[in-house]
Amino acid sequence: MMFADRHIVLASASPRRLEILRQIGIEPELHPVEVEEDNTLTTQRDEEAVVSANAALKAQAAAAAYDDAIVIGADTIVSLDGVIFGKPVDRADAKRMLETLSGNTHKVYTGICLIDTKTHKTVGGASVCEVTFPKLKEREIEEYLDSGEPFDKAGAYGIQGRGALLVDRIEGDYYTVVGLSVPLLRRLEIILAMV
Repeated sequence: MMFADRHIVLASASPRRLEILRQIGIEPELHPVEVEEDNTLTTQRDEEAVVSANAALKAQAAAAAYDDAIVIGADTIVSLDGVIFGKPVDRADAKRMLETLSGNTHKVYTGICLIDTKTHKTVGGASVCEVTFPKLKEREIEEYLDSGEPFDKAGAYGIQGRGALLVDRIEGDYYTVVGLSVPLLRRLEIILAMV
């Protein structure tokens, strides 16, 4: 079992991340944090660096409250042609995102940071998955917007919900798209135990 006999803290309010952890036998304490995310891409800072840095910011903000815990911070973004799609600010923004993703293959990046507050060890990394949307009809986009599902999700869709109807195929780890890559989490746990 992962993180045997350790107190686990999830620095997120995401019900999707909580559900993933519960699926693999982890019942974390929730400690949502508000941090100023930086989604700026530069020639020295690609998407993996962005999500890794934002995941670390979240984990660090929560870790300050614990003396003996493993804190998990995570961040997810959608990227197409060098443009990052975070959570939409309103319906018009969500519609713009979905229209842009329609008929295209985009990448979803999820960063994870683990902090052991007892040993002060930190490890982090990122995973990526390609997602292809078919050409969406205006009606499909409007119906999805009416569902209310897009508004708290990077790229304005959730593959684990009704957004699955918008997806033609994925290449890579499904859990990366949902927001917490289980294979990456497992690798980082092993590294944390070794450092």
